Amino acid sequence: MRFTPIVAALALSATAAFAEGKTHHVAIHVDQNDPQVMNMALNNAQNVASYYAEQGDEVVIEMVAYGPGLTMFVADKSPVADRIAAMSLELDNISFQGCGNTLKGMEKKTGGPVTLLDEVTVTPSGVVRLIELQEQGYAYVRP
Repeated sequence: MRFTPIVAALALSATAAFAEGKTHHVAIHVDQNDPQVMNMALNNAQNVASYYAEQGDEVVIEMVAYGPGLTMFVADKSPVADRIAAMSLELDNISFQGCGNTLKGMEKKTGGPVTLLDEVTVTPSGVVRLIELQEQGYAYVRP
């Protein structure tokens, strides 16, 4: 079988693109104040990152917590604070988003500021953030 220059160029281009790998996007939803569920979410993130790394692919992971799940991101209450810190250092492609609406509610209830883990960025609304991520093509995971 003979390849024309165009077919040969396309084949070479496809091979080069495959060698570079693909970038996957994953949104992980946490809405429970349950260390077991949070650890499952962190395991999911770790397993996804490991799997795609073995495939030669990239993965971008965004973990979004709201409602009771935001407690997993509260500095003096999180039973997984050390694990989140370690994963943030280990994985360049993971981020943690905390719901601003939930945070305001917590602060109103406690009558003072609530400090989140250093690795957490506040997003105005956790639910809206999950919607936006799905509209951008992120796969949705809820442990």
